[in-house]
Amino acid sequence: MFNRIDRFLIYPPDVALKGVTRYSLEFLWFGIKELRACLFAGLFFIAIFSVPRSGLGGIARYDILLIVALVIQFVMVATKLESRDELKAITLFHILGFGLELFKTSSAIGSWHYPEEGWSKIGGVPLFSGFMYAAVGSYIVQCWRLFDLKIRHHPPVSMAVLLALALYANFFTHHYVGDYRWYIAAVAFGMYARSTVIFTPYDRPYRMPLLLAFILIGFFIWLAENLGTLFGVWQYPNQIGAWATVHVGKWGAWSLLVMMTFTITLFLKDIKKRIHIAQ
Repeated sequence: MFNRIDRFLIYPPDVALKGVTRYSLEFLWFGIKELRACLFAGLFFIAIFSVPRSGLGGIARYDILLIVALVIQFVMVATKLESRDELKAITLFHILGFGLELFKTSSAIGSWHYPEEGWSKIGGVPLFSGFMYAAVGSYIVQCWRLFDLKIRHHPPVSMAVLLALALYANFFTHHYVGDYRWYIAAVAFGMYARSTVIFTPYDRPYRMPLLLAFILIGFFIWLAENLGTLFGVWQYPNQIGAWATVHVGKWGAWSLLVMMTFTITLFLKDIKKRIHIAQ
């Protein structure tokens, strides 16, 4: 399944290094693997920042971004940078994300909107928007393989699934009933308090609290969202007159969404065996 690049990253040559040199190599390899894991997201966001608002050759920006996302996805599968099973999971992320976009941008809710025209818009939402959620899923799926991730003391999968469903439902229901995300977050902190992710940058495993991983990934997505709104790809109501940073509360929302996305990846057949369920 792996291409030559991934095989080299996952199975690097043996080295006999110690001290600062060893840690420098580990850090360098960590960065390279992170860049590789972010390949889809990186290329896609480069396109977001590169395509002018007026589009190219008479084609609207949103339509170009959809074409770019589809091409990147096709090439990754064709070159075995992504397996078909991984593509199925990423497609699910796209569907869930697009459904959330349709609801949040509806006239009744209006949490944000896409101001430009395009033939690939459905209900005011451009189809490329689902790929932004797929990019998060792609990153997590790639990290599983590249870093040989293993999870210790993961909560029972059934409880994780119920938590993920509650998180996703709250994104919709909080407009009509109370916003319970922080209560759900408190439950998540309790469930994942003992959970540890084991990752291998070069050839030695390291440990990290799983919750910290969710928070860090959510932070970088929040930064990317700020750049996306800065370039006017989508806008929040407070950004219509002049650009302003995305509310820091979105960082927490993204961290919770990462947790939900992570739970979906647990059902990939190559990942199930790497999960140690807490007793």
